[in-house]
This record gives sequence, structure tokens and C-alpha cells, in this order.
Amino acid sequence: MPRIKQRTPELRDRVVDVAVSTLCEDGMSGFTTRRVAERAGTSVPAVYELFSDKDGLLRAVFFEGFRRLGTELIAIPETTDALADLQAVIPVFRRFCLKYPPLARVMFSRPFQDLDPDPEQLAAAPTVREILVGKVHRCIDGGLLAGDPVDIAHVLLALAQGLAVQEAGRWLGTSAASVNRRWDVGVQAVLSGFQA
Repeated sequence: MPRIKQRTPELRDRVVDVAVSTLCEDGMSGFTTRRVAERAGTSVPAVYELFSDKDGLLRAVFFEGFRRLGTELIAIPETTDALADLQAVIPVFRRFCLKYPPLARVMFSRPFQDLDPDPEQLAAAPTVREILVGKVHRCIDGGLLAGDPVDIAHVLLALAQGLAVQEAGRWLGTSAASVNRRWDVGVQAVLSGFQA
């Protein structure tokens, strides 16, 4: 008699959640399929059945990171000040990168295309890009910024990512005031450079 399949969507979600936690707590060196399976209360074969292999599990973690970041960005209330709304994205991105450094490294250190996203993942993961580009577009439409919205979004994201790495490594200063000032100087300089 064949055994009943125990690989449910709920198990998949639990394994992904545990995988994110394991990556954030133990880094890439401690990210093993066995460790994730044990912490999720399942077996290694179950994880392989759900994700094919460790790369498949890491791929799921990659898209989960973008889903979580997108959820945080969507929660930012929209106001009538398009430029302030764009600037409000930066602290959210900053907090995310500092809260989940290993996850942020996985998300932003490999090309999205290399992970060959399926249609379901494409529907979920690009929301971060769409949110950021949409906020830049509002600024351009309002005559506040000038340029290609995708270019501006990429530059802002690169600046925020670089500053987050610098802050995590304690390169931005020894006081909260100096760190915050350097974030503000960087963001203001970039936005000033794109002013209409």
C-alpha cells in the first residue's frame, strides 16, 4: 500500500520560514538542508521532495526575502508628497538589510535571472522593483525628478544597499547621529542629482 503524501503547502511554508531563520542565525556556512529539516520538524527527503535540492531551498528563501521586503514596502502609507513617499522607502530597506543581513546578501548578490523564477515567483518577487519604480515615476510625473525611472530606482537601491553594508560593518560612524547623517547626506545627494 503506498504511503500518504505528507508534503503539504503548510509544510512547505514552514520549511521556508525555518530556512530564512536558519540562514539569518547561522549564515551560509550553517545553512544545511539537514539543519533546516531538523528545525522544521521534518526529514531531509521531505525537504528534497518539496525543493529538489539545497539550491532549490535557497531559491525559495531568495523569493521569500523579496516577498517579505515587498510586504513591508506596501505597508508605507501613500501621501500627497511624492518625494517624501519615495524617501520613506529608504529607512524600510535599511531596517530590512540590518535585520536580515545574510538574507539581504543572498537577495542582492545574485542576478534575479540566474534563479530562473517560475510564473508564481515572478508574480511575487518583482513587487519590490515595481513599488520603487512606481514611487520614482510619481516624482517624475509631479515634476520633482527628471530621468529614467528605472535608472533612478537602481541608483537609489544601490546607494541604500551599499550604505546598509557599510552600517552593518560599522564603517559609517561610531554614533547613531553620524550614521543617520551619512544616510541622509547620501540620499539627499542622489535625489538632488535627479531633480528636475
